[in-house]
Amino acid sequence: MSEAVPAAAAAPAARRTASPRKTPPGVIAAKAVAHLLALTPAAILGWQVWQEFSTGQGGLGADPVAEIEHRLGLWALRFLMIALAVTPLRQLSGQPVLLRFRRLLGLYAFFYASAHLAAYLVLDLRGYWTQIFEEIAKRPYITVGFLAWLGLVPLAITSTQGMMRRLGRLWGRLHQLVYAIAVLAVLHFWWLVKSDIREPALYAGILAVLLGWRVWKRLGKRRPKPA
Repeated sequence: MSEAVPAAAAAPAARRTASPRKTPPGVIAAKAVAHLLALTPAAILGWQVWQEFSTGQGGLGADPVAEIEHRLGLWALRFLMIALAVTPLRQLSGQPVLLRFRRLLGLYAFFYASAHLAAYLVLDLRGYWTQIFEEIAKRPYITVGFLAWLGLVPLAITSTQGMMRRLGRLWGRLHQLVYAIAVLAVLHFWWLVKSDIREPALYAGILAVLLGWRVWKRLGKRRPKPA
């Protein structure tokens, strides 16, 4: 003789046995396009490096090493800014689906930042990697840039759903490091530029807007609602 399972006990069991929620095909297609677009700058740069190596006409200018490093670092900064723009865009548009792209964009920021650092170590220091500590100590723009990359490392490692569940509330606090990382990245770019600061000033302005939006929204939540 079977015994009926109470509804309160049956609900958790039903949730455990339910199949995981499937990603809509439209989101899968959009992510595929996002991956393609995100990898395009690296593919173009790779082709130009190959052309430079084989024919000497890759279009990388008089200082190919500096151009490679600059372009990789610039794309790291761009993806960081785009990732930070996801939350304001979601709040303005009312489209929560945009949040599905935030992790992807953040990981590409880490990818290009790591490639930027690798290019510096391999092409600029030419394998004398122990000099990186001396460079970090005596060049402030390298110091802040290296700190920005170090900050991205734990964010990339903990970007999975499994790590999000394990860390719980600590995950959100850890990933608030991205704001300090963005400030360091912009400062790295600003100090790197010798004379024309228009481009780093543009990114500084974008970052100010993105962080200012968050401060404004947080202050808005604290205001007492009218009776």
